[in-house]
Amino acid sequence: MHYAAARESGDADRFDAVSVEGSVLSVCGLGVEIDDRLGALNIGARVAIDRQGAPLVAETVGLKPGSAICLPFGAMTGVRRGARARFLIGRTSVRPSHAWLGRVVNGLAEPIDGLGSLPPGERLMPLRARPIPPPMRARLGPRLDFRIKALDAFAMAREGQRLGIFSASGLGKSTLLAMIAANADCDVAVVALIGERGREVREFIEDSLGASGLKRSVVVAATSDEPALMRREAAFLAMTAAEYFRDRGLRVLCVLDSLTRVASAQREIGLAAGEPPTLKGYTPSVFSLLPTLLERAGPGFEGGGTVTGVFSVLVEGDDHDEPIADAARATLDGHIVLDRRIAERGRYPAVDILKSLSRAMSGAATPEEGEIVARARRHASVFEDMREMIRIGAYRSGASAEVDAAIEVNRRLEEFLNQGAHETCAAKETMRTLSALLAEVDRS
Repeated sequence: MHYAAARESGDADRFDAVSVEGSVLSVCGLGVEIDDRLGALNIGARVAIDRQGAPLVAETVGLKPGSAICLPFGAMTGVRRGARARFLIGRTSVRPSHAWLGRVVNGLAEPIDGLGSLPPGERLMPLRARPIPPPMRARLGPRLDFRIKALDAFAMAREGQRLGIFSASGLGKSTLLAMIAANADCDVAVVALIGERGREVREFIEDSLGASGLKRSVVVAATSDEPALMRREAAFLAMTAAEYFRDRGLRVLCVLDSLTRVASAQREIGLAAGEPPTLKGYTPSVFSLLPTLLERAGPGFEGGGTVTGVFSVLVEGDDHDEPIADAARATLDGHIVLDRRIAERGRYPAVDILKSLSRAMSGAATPEEGEIVARARRHASVFEDMREMIRIGAYRSGASAEVDAAIEVNRRLEEFLNQGAHETCAAKETMRTLSALLAEVDRS
């Protein structure tokens, strides 16, 4: 079939490699302009640019009359004007398999752990897959046990839910994500480390996941020094890998750290493609990319597996109303907020139980558990209202039975919620302990 006819019929993505070539017209900033007078390239198509050593793979992000703007997946060192650019049609798909478990790959699904190549799976899966149509998607599954007391008590989640962890820098966000990835009750964990420092990747794998956690995990890593395209692609690859295991009936946990760095990568790509900057310099494509990525997490078809998504959002300057945080909250099914004041008091995870919310909590908790959590929140709310007066000594013990109870509950809650990075607690045990804590305060 002629390529142009194949493209019009929608069959072009079934081809492996088509012998269509162009050449480098110019290199400017982050982008490479490729001659494409035939109009063979479309948005997302990849090219291999000849240079000394290995060819440089790039992806089409913009189109001009007679040319295309491509961004590379690697350093542009060695690229020259007039260099041959081979068009790679049908290369935006991957073949995941169970052999990926226990492995670390980059955004191009290439192993970077030194353990050899990965055998290709039988099924070809597109990186830009559409979410399952809403009427055909199953409902959320049963309660998910994180084995983290603050989450299992005050942000109960169900299998297939999408949660966001909103935090400024230095509050233990990555540690909390590592605890979730290592301890949550799931069959497979897919962990995407986007824009992390290079040293943190190995520390996460060896110290946080450990050998047992890595056996059930796929780690996709794109560090901060890699091109924007590689960082963005790592997020889509992680979601595609999660969908592969979900389609095999497994309960999958997809942890992505962080969504903000994916948005920043897309901002770089959009600016290089000529998009106008909008809020805080983010381009319009950023706000269309986020729901496209996030909506792919969730339950599969009825009777199948699920993808539970946990996505971190790095808020700048403790501003929880910045554009990416706002856009994420609109799509996610719940949010966990880390608070600097709690971290400064030395309680970790520094989860603010009053600001954290799970939209599926009513379906996850029993009526008795819901009442226990509501009582604990009421005590915490009373204490928060009186915190400043208590701190400066303006409140006298005995003036209000409600405030006295709130002070005692808060003291015990702080001890109860404090949890070490390698400490676990089953959800049922968490609720029994919380219920007993409240009962002791009531008796006193």
